[in-house]
Amino acid sequence: MEEEKKVVIELQNVKRYFQVGSETVKALRGVSFKIYEGEFVTIQGTSGSGKSTLLNQLGCLDTPTSGEYLLDGIAVRTMSKTQRAKLRNRKIGFVFQNYNLLAKTTALENVELPLMYNSEISASERRRKAMEALKAVGLEDRMYHKSNQMSGGQMQRVAIARALVNDPAVLLADEATGNLDTRTSFEMLVLFQELYKQGHTIIFVTHNPEIAEYSSRNINLRDGKIREDTINTNIKSAAEALAQLPAPQDD
Repeated sequence: MEEEKKVVIELQNVKRYFQVGSETVKALRGVSFKIYEGEFVTIQGTSGSGKSTLLNQLGCLDTPTSGEYLLDGIAVRTMSKTQRAKLRNRKIGFVFQNYNLLAKTTALENVELPLMYNSEISASERRRKAMEALKAVGLEDRMYHKSNQMSGGQMQRVAIARALVNDPAVLLADEATGNLDTRTSFEMLVLFQELYKQGHTIIFVTHNPEIAEYSSRNINLRDGKIREDTINTNIKSAAEALAQLPAPQDD
């Protein structure tokens, strides 16, 4: 059944070694997996497990020492930096732990940013797409607010809207709840689960094992290798978990 689905990401025995002085650091030691369209995958591991290195491979920010990485059927390893940057902009929506928003810029302008690099999209089309993306994350009433006028949760919603605006092949989230309190973290997980139900492909890189309970599959890394790769047959509802949290207290 799984094979009938489109493969969005395929890693074939990916290794990534770094030279540090006279020592060779083997950050990835032969990682292979496929991610299918519409999956919500957590990639998990402690510090030093290789997950940051893997994130850089998946995000086309770095290339393997050996092995192949195919993104939406396109081989990445032999690409030039310019080709990789173009592929990254068209195919990947990034969500970072620290939001990476421009501070004195409105939510709308932040979300328009990835489309600036695409000369085929007119200014009016860019604005329309950005507005749609902000509506999709529940921020239609905050479009003209600047980043410094928003809460952490709102800023992360802007970051998710920016990641969605190009209609990417995959959403790549790096510790996307890492800077947020418990309630706001669950609000973000509710949003990610909604995007998953809409058919988006999501990869969520995290050191927090609890997040795997809300995704459809979990890949666990240790010492640069996959320790386990499991399908979650009992996905917990983030909305239910959020509803069970105590009411927020005013300071």
